[in-house]
Amino acid sequence: MARGGTLKRLRLRMVRIASVVLAGFATAALFGSAQHAMPMEREPQMRVLLHEGPKLLLRADKTQWMQVRGLGGGVRRLRRLQLEQAGGSVVAVLDGNRRRLASGTVLTVQNDDPRGIWLDSRRYRGEFQISCRGGRLRVVNALGVETYLTSVVGSEMPHHWPLAALKAQAVAARTYALRQRSRGGGWDVKASVASQVYRGVEAETASTRQAVAETRSLVLVHRGKLINAVFHSSSGGVTESSGMVWSQQLPYLVSVPDHDQHSPVHRWQERFASSGLRQRLPETGGVNRVDVTSRSASGRVRQARLEGPRGSLVLTGRELRQRLGLKSTLVTFEMVSADSATPFQASTVLARRSASSTGSRSRIDRITASVARSTTTSSLPSTSFLVAPPPPPVLSSPMRSRSFRFRASRSNARRGPAVGGLQLLVRGQGYGHGVGMSQWGAHGLAEQGADFRAILGHYYRGADVLPFKSHYDPALAWQPHPASGWWG
Repeated sequence: MARGGTLKRLRLRMVRIASVVLAGFATAALFGSAQHAMPMEREPQMRVLLHEGPKLLLRADKTQWMQVRGLGGGVRRLRRLQLEQAGGSVVAVLDGNRRRLASGTVLTVQNDDPRGIWLDSRRYRGEFQISCRGGRLRVVNALGVETYLTSVVGSEMPHHWPLAALKAQAVAARTYALRQRSRGGGWDVKASVASQVYRGVEAETASTRQAVAETRSLVLVHRGKLINAVFHSSSGGVTESSGMVWSQQLPYLVSVPDHDQHSPVHRWQERFASSGLRQRLPETGGVNRVDVTSRSASGRVRQARLEGPRGSLVLTGRELRQRLGLKSTLVTFEMVSADSATPFQASTVLARRSASSTGSRSRIDRITASVARSTTTSSLPSTSFLVAPPPPPVLSSPMRSRSFRFRASRSNARRGPAVGGLQLLVRGQGYGHGVGMSQWGAHGLAEQGADFRAILGHYYRGADVLPFKSHYDPALAWQPHPASGWWG
C-alpha cells in the first residue's frame, strides 16, 4: 500500500514537472512567435532619392502641420519649410522666419496627413530625410515598399491599362526595388528613369492600388535569388539579351518575341542636320558615313564606326544611342538630302486613348505625347489617335555580320551638295534598352487574355513568382528568420 502510494505520488510529481516544462516551452514558443511576428509583418522600407539641388520647398496642406526634427529644441511644427544652400551653410526659412543652419544639419520631416507633404509641385507620403552633401541639398523619401509601389505603377504605366499588365508591372517593380535595397549609400533608388519612375501621391489611382494589393509581397525569383527585373517601354518586335547590352548574360533575360506592334514607338524615324551632328560628335566634326560593324542576334547595333570631316570614331550601340539621343539601338542609318521628303507612313493597329488626353501622368503617357508632338511636325497624316505601322522584317542573320555603309549617292556627290545639304536619317524600332519586360508588350499580352504570371513568365524566362523571403537576397536580411512575405 505504501509502495503503491509512493509510486502514485512520483507519477503525479512527474506529471506536474512535465506540465511545467510543456508550459515553459509553450510560453517560450508564444514569446518567440511574438518576437518574430513583428519582423515578419513589418513591411520593408524604401529610401527614394527625390531631389538634389541648391534649394527646395516643403509645405503642408491647408491647416495641416509638418513635424520637423533636427532644428534643435525637439520637434518643431511648421507649415512651410524653405531651404537654400549658401556658401558653407544652409539658409532656412521657417514659416517666414530666416535662420542659418550648419552644412552638416540633418532634418527629418513628416506629418499625419494621408495626402502627404508637398515637395515643390508634388506630394509624397512617408518621411523626408534632408541633408546637405557636396554643396547640394538632398531629399530622401522613406516609406513602405507597398505604398511606394502604388505610385510607381501609376508613374510607369497608364492607370487605365488592363489590370493584368498593371499587376505584372507591380511585381517587376517590387522585385527591382527590393533588389536595390540596402546596397549602401544614403538611398536605395532614384525617383527617375535612372531607377524607376516615382511621382508621388498624384500617380496613385484605384487601379494601381488594386494591382499592388493583389500582388502583395510577390517577387520574381530565379535559383533562390531576386532577379534583376529590368523593363522598358517597347522593344520594337523582339527583346534583347542582357549580355548584348551589359557585361553579364543572365539566364532569365534572353531575347524573346514581343507583342508591342500597337505601340506608338514600335517604329519611328529621326533626322539629324549637319550642325546638330557637329555638336554631338565634335571628334569627327559631323557625320559623312555610318558603318554598322556588329549587330546582336535581335538586330540591334552593337558597334558602329562614324566617319566625318575630322576623322572616324568607333562607338558601342549604347554610346551611339546616348550621343544621338536615339530611342533605341534597333536602327538603320542613311544619308539623305535635306530637301528630300521622307514622311513616316503610319497604318492602323491600335489606339486605346489619345496621347494628349488630360490626366496623363505615366512615363508611357509622356513618351506617347512626345511622339504625337514630333509626328505633328513631321507632316504625318492628321489624326487624333496614335497608330503604329506593321513591323518590318528583322534583319536576317547573314546581314548581321556585314558592315553597313550609308552615304550619299555618287550622282549626288558629283553634282555637289544639295541646296539644303545632307542629313542623317535614322529609322528605328522600340524605345529603351530592350531588355526584360516590354511594357507595351505586357499591354498587348493582357489584351490577348494573359494574366500577370503569364506575362512575367514570357519576359523573365525561368523565373518564379513567389512571396518574398529574406534569404532571396542576403542584403535584405531585415528579419531574423525567413518568412513568406509581410502580412501585417
